[in-house]
Amino acid sequence: CTLDSEVALRVGGDFFFDPQPGDSPVNLVLIAGGVGINPLFSILLHIADLHGYQEGKGNRHKLGTATLYYSAKNTSELLFKKNILGLMKAFPGKITCCFHVTQQHSQICKELQPHITGK
Repeated sequence: CTLDSEVALRVGGDFFFDPQPGDSPVNLVLIAGGVGINPLFSILLHIADLHGYQEGKGNRHKLGTATLYYSAKNTSELLFKKNILGLMKAFPGKITCCFHVTQQHSQICKELQPHITGK
């Protein structure tokens, strides 16, 4: 987003992302903390499936980007981190993530370092 961009937020409750062929593309910003990642990880997997299908078979879905901001006390509490890194590698520029840790006392592994903020 840029200054003065319009965004829509939804907090809690039942939510999903189910774009239909012909829908205008949207860029998603997903924000999760702790175990709140579960439904958002499902959305990321769905987006990856649509991107994979789009690349392989030329479906009619028009997809934007998905950016995940995910916070936890430390890297050991970042659920699905290896899977998320795998999605980022499989779909560079289409799926991105920034992990934020609030109470990390040990060294952060090199694979996660470029994606970690906070202390």
